[in-house]
Amino acid sequence: MPKPTAKTSPAIARAGAPKAKPAGRGVTPGPKKEKTKVKKGQGAPSPAALTGSHEAVPLNGHAPLEVKLVKPGKAPKPTHQLKDPDTRVYVGDSRELLRSVPECAAGEVDLIFADPPFNWQVNYDKWHDGLPRDEYLNFTRNWLDGCIAALKPNGTLWVNIPDDTAAEIVVHLKARGLHMINWCVWHFRFGQNRMGSFIMSKVHALYFAKDRDARTWNPDDILEPSDRATTYFDPRTHNKAEGPNGLRVPMDVWYGKFWGRVQGNNKERRENHRNQLPEVYLERVIRACSNEGDLVLDPFLGSGTTSTVARGLKRRSIGLEYSPENAKSAFERIKAGPLRLGEAINQSTAIFAPRRVGKKQA
Repeated sequence: MPKPTAKTSPAIARAGAPKAKPAGRGVTPGPKKEKTKVKKGQGAPSPAALTGSHEAVPLNGHAPLEVKLVKPGKAPKPTHQLKDPDTRVYVGDSRELLRSVPECAAGEVDLIFADPPFNWQVNYDKWHDGLPRDEYLNFTRNWLDGCIAALKPNGTLWVNIPDDTAAEIVVHLKARGLHMINWCVWHFRFGQNRMGSFIMSKVHALYFAKDRDARTWNPDDILEPSDRATTYFDPRTHNKAEGPNGLRVPMDVWYGKFWGRVQGNNKERRENHRNQLPEVYLERVIRACSNEGDLVLDPFLGSGTTSTVARGLKRRSIGLEYSPENAKSAFERIKAGPLRLGEAINQSTAIFAPRRVGKKQA
């Protein structure tokens, strides 16, 4: 699950999968694809907004890691690029690229999904994944500030991170003025064996927004069957006051078919990439928090899942990757397209068999 300044992400489902369109009382129309102007004072006070620059600002006495900034006005050229929709991969240190890629420097990114290195001594290409703790935290605060500055006033930031550093990231983002929307959990059933403590079977999916009210949110695009409909046959779910009958927005613990760790003979697995995320994970995030044509950024591209899924869903994307070899491999995957787009849509995640319907037993 950890990754270097080159991320191993996921992408899922079949492109153009039809959305569920339930009928009946309580059905809400699909969200309007319109931009909402941010009211004064609602946007997060990012370092760029406060200082007029993209230099990282110290937080609680912690100075960000030193970064060699690109000269003003000098925009880097993408190492790999596709058109329709615009898809770019840049090779380099994400802390520098977040301050120099034009759309990032201008604060024009709609959605960021970050799956950074976890500092777990993983042997990634080029990246040293065993920094001293203080240096790793400075590195983390530094790229987070770069992401905040790159976001639009109504932009959304997701961070995939394990227990080790989740709390520090939450505290930092709140201190920077971002709003926590959800603290989700990606749950998988194949954890690493251990006897000294409970086996780890989750990673945190932290969902933050600069503006709680103006953020992009498309609940109709990610609905799933409710347990009340598939398992308990509760008639109330077919007479709801809010939302489509028989369906629900997914809960904040994510699991199910195609949601496991990408390993073994999984068809999503990319050779020489460590700790890939499943494509369904990225599909849910991108469908829910962006619209067609929006710009999605991944500061740790890795295997290329984020850009692969974003392209499949007709979003523009920018991927930043530390390793030239990983970038090349990711770009090949992006060109090939996602493998599971749409396959998890309208999928039930009930963990119990359907109840028998009948009179109560004495």
